[in-house]
Amino acid sequence: MKKITPDEFQIIIKYIHDISGIFLDQSKAYLLETRLESLVKENGCSSYSDLYRKAKADASKVIERKIIDAISTNETLFFRDSSPFDVLQHKIIPDLIDLRTAKSPFLPPQIRIWSAACSTGQEVYSIAIVLKELLTDLKKYNLKLLGTDISDAAIAQASYGSYNKFEIERGLQADKLSQHFSRNGDNWKIKDDIRAIVSFRKLNLLLPLNGLGKFDIVFCRNVAIYFTIEDRKKLFNKIADILEPGGYLIIGSTESLTDICPRFEPKRYIKSIFYQLKE
Repeated sequence: MKKITPDEFQIIIKYIHDISGIFLDQSKAYLLETRLESLVKENGCSSYSDLYRKAKADASKVIERKIIDAISTNETLFFRDSSPFDVLQHKIIPDLIDLRTAKSPFLPPQIRIWSAACSTGQEVYSIAIVLKELLTDLKKYNLKLLGTDISDAAIAQASYGSYNKFEIERGLQADKLSQHFSRNGDNWKIKDDIRAIVSFRKLNLLLPLNGLGKFDIVFCRNVAIYFTIEDRKKLFNKIADILEPGGYLIIGSTESLTDICPRFEPKRYIKSIFYQLKE
């Protein structure tokens, strides 16, 4: 494996932070080598700094996108850490429906949910499955689920909604597989009634969130841990700006908003913590 020099490491991590927001410290030198070595070879580069120069000079940004795809963790599975989905099913969605029905009893209750780092789609489809099983007839509700990610490759797979045996078996119970997926060759594909309420787009969370609209619930789990403290503060304040009054935020089980964004109030449901926008 080609080794990255200390000077190259500093150049590359600044470049990666600039294009993705991902911050890597000195301990991640080996990760850079393992993730980027194939791109060094693919582009005929003599070094990592040569790869950086070619990426900067590439007007098509193809190399830049491949670097993002390589560095993005994309570690995901269906119903990852089941507690957020339990909170969603038993607390947040029922409360939202009660609130919307009380305000507009003659209109279909509206629910807007954003999965802010959806990777290859397992999280947002897990959310959609919760809605399907809880609400039964999705047509009686005004639902919108948005999944965003910085990786083109991840968004492409999420949009298609097709998963191989290994991906399916990571977190998805057999009964949910038979109910919500159909065979697609050697893979399994999400059924049309669920796919119809989900949309996907590429998004860098460090950029303005213009055009996304307002949301009732935001899932932003296990992505801000790769950001600097200042970038985390900016991100969660931007999320607060696009949440409806009293909107909900779900972050990773090891994450906390203490000293990050005082606009959110932590709430407990059984053993789970979620956050709600202060009134």
